Amino acid sequence: MTIQPPTPFAGPVTEHVSFHRTELSLILGLYGRMVAAGEWRDYGISALREMAVFSVFRRTAENPLYRIEKRPKLRLRQGQYSVVGMDGQVLKRGNDLKAVLAVLERKLIRIVE
Repeated sequence: MTIQPPTPFAGPVTEHVSFHRTELSLILGLYGRMVAAGEWRDYGISALREMAVFSVFRRTAENPLYRIEKRPKLRLRQGQYSVVGMDGQVLKRGNDLKAVLAVLERKLIRIVE
Protein backbone atom coordinates (compact mmCIF):
# COMPACT_ATOMS: atom_id res chain seq x y z
CA MET A 1 0.00 0.00 0.00
CA THR A 2 1.37 3.37 -1.01
CA ILE A 3 0.32 6.61 0.56
CA GLN A 4 0.39 9.64 -1.69
CA PRO A 5 1.13 13.04 -0.20
CA PRO A 6 -1.75 15.52 -0.23
CA THR A 7 -1.84 17.88 -3.16
CA PRO A 8 -1.63 21.60 -2.42
CA PHE A 9 -5.08 22.14 -3.97
CA ALA A 10 -6.84 19.29 -2.18
CA GLY A 11 -9.67 21.54 -0.91
CA PRO A 12 -13.15 21.78 -2.37
CA VAL A 13 -13.22 23.00 -5.93
CA THR A 14 -14.92 26.37 -6.14
CA GLU A 15 -16.60 27.12 -9.41
CA HIS A 16 -16.93 30.59 -10.82
CA VAL A 17 -19.97 32.04 -12.53
CA SER A 18 -19.34 33.06 -16.12
CA PHE A 19 -21.28 34.18 -19.15
CA HIS A 20 -22.31 31.56 -21.72
CA ARG A 21 -21.45 32.04 -25.39
CA THR A 22 -25.04 33.03 -26.30
CA GLU A 23 -25.12 35.56 -23.47
CA LEU A 24 -21.82 37.06 -24.57
CA SER A 25 -23.09 37.23 -28.13
CA LEU A 26 -26.00 39.44 -27.05
CA ILE A 27 -23.81 41.61 -24.83
CA LEU A 28 -21.02 42.04 -27.39
CA GLY A 29 -23.57 42.83 -30.12
CA LEU A 30 -24.86 45.73 -28.03
CA TYR A 31 -21.30 46.72 -27.13
CA GLY A 32 -20.30 46.88 -30.82
CA ARG A 33 -23.26 49.13 -31.66
CA MET A 34 -22.45 51.46 -28.77
CA VAL A 35 -18.78 51.63 -29.80
CA ALA A 36 -19.84 52.49 -33.35
CA ALA A 37 -22.05 55.26 -31.94
CA GLY A 38 -19.06 56.61 -29.98
CA GLU A 39 -20.63 56.03 -26.56
CA TRP A 40 -18.44 53.23 -25.17
CA ARG A 41 -14.72 52.59 -25.58
CA ASP A 42 -13.63 49.70 -23.35
CA TYR A 43 -14.95 46.75 -21.36
CA GLY A 44 -13.92 44.27 -18.71
CA ILE A 45 -15.21 40.83 -17.78
CA SER A 46 -15.01 39.34 -14.29
CA ALA A 47 -15.91 35.77 -13.32
CA LEU A 48 -16.43 35.59 -9.56
CA ARG A 49 -17.84 32.93 -7.23
CA GLU A 50 -21.27 34.51 -6.83
CA MET A 51 -21.61 36.44 -10.10
CA ALA A 52 -20.21 37.30 -13.50
CA VAL A 53 -19.80 40.97 -14.45
CA PHE A 54 -19.42 42.68 -17.83
CA SER A 55 -18.30 46.27 -17.12
CA VAL A 56 -18.54 49.02 -19.75
CA PHE A 57 -16.26 52.06 -19.75
CA ARG A 58 -16.25 55.36 -21.62
CA ARG A 59 -12.49 55.58 -21.09
CA THR A 60 -10.10 52.97 -19.75
CA ALA A 61 -9.11 54.75 -16.53
CA GLU A 62 -12.64 55.56 -15.35
CA ASN A 63 -15.19 53.76 -13.22
CA PRO A 64 -17.58 51.66 -15.30
CA LEU A 65 -20.58 53.43 -16.83
CA TYR A 66 -22.67 50.27 -16.58
CA ARG A 67 -22.29 46.77 -15.19
CA ILE A 68 -24.17 43.84 -16.66
CA GLU A 69 -24.34 41.26 -13.89
CA LYS A 70 -25.32 37.60 -13.86
CA ARG A 71 -26.24 36.19 -10.45
CA PRO A 72 -27.63 32.65 -10.82
CA LYS A 73 -28.74 32.53 -7.15
CA LEU A 74 -31.35 35.23 -7.90
CA ARG A 75 -32.79 33.22 -10.81
CA LEU A 76 -35.94 32.26 -8.88
CA ARG A 77 -36.38 35.65 -7.19
CA GLN A 78 -35.82 38.94 -9.05
CA GLY A 79 -34.02 37.47 -12.04
CA GLN A 80 -30.42 36.50 -12.62
CA TYR A 81 -29.50 39.38 -14.99
CA SER A 82 -29.29 43.03 -14.04
CA VAL A 83 -27.96 46.29 -15.45
CA VAL A 84 -26.40 48.52 -12.80
CA GLY A 85 -25.61 52.20 -13.40
CA MET A 86 -22.49 54.11 -12.42
CA ASP A 87 -24.02 55.14 -9.09
CA GLY A 88 -24.96 51.57 -8.15
CA GLN A 89 -28.65 51.91 -9.02
CA VAL A 90 -30.21 48.84 -10.63
CA LEU A 91 -31.71 50.04 -13.93
CA LYS A 92 -33.33 46.76 -14.97
CA ARG A 93 -33.49 43.21 -13.65
CA GLY A 94 -34.97 40.00 -14.99
CA ASN A 95 -34.44 36.48 -16.32
CA ASP A 96 -34.45 37.45 -20.01
CA LEU A 97 -31.08 38.97 -20.92
CA LYS A 98 -32.39 40.53 -24.13
CA ALA A 99 -35.16 42.34 -22.24
CA VAL A 100 -32.72 43.51 -19.56
CA LEU A 101 -30.30 44.88 -22.17
CA ALA A 102 -33.16 46.82 -23.79
CA VAL A 103 -32.70 49.53 -21.16
CA LEU A 104 -29.25 50.24 -22.68
CA GLU A 105 -30.52 49.83 -26.24
CA ARG A 106 -32.74 52.89 -25.77
CA LYS A 107 -29.62 54.99 -25.33
CA LEU A 108 -28.84 54.38 -29.03
CA ILE A 109 -32.13 55.87 -30.21
CA ARG A 110 -31.70 59.56 -30.94
CA ILE A 111 -33.84 62.15 -32.64
CA VAL A 112 -32.40 63.04 -36.03
CA GLU A 113 -33.18 66.55 -37.26
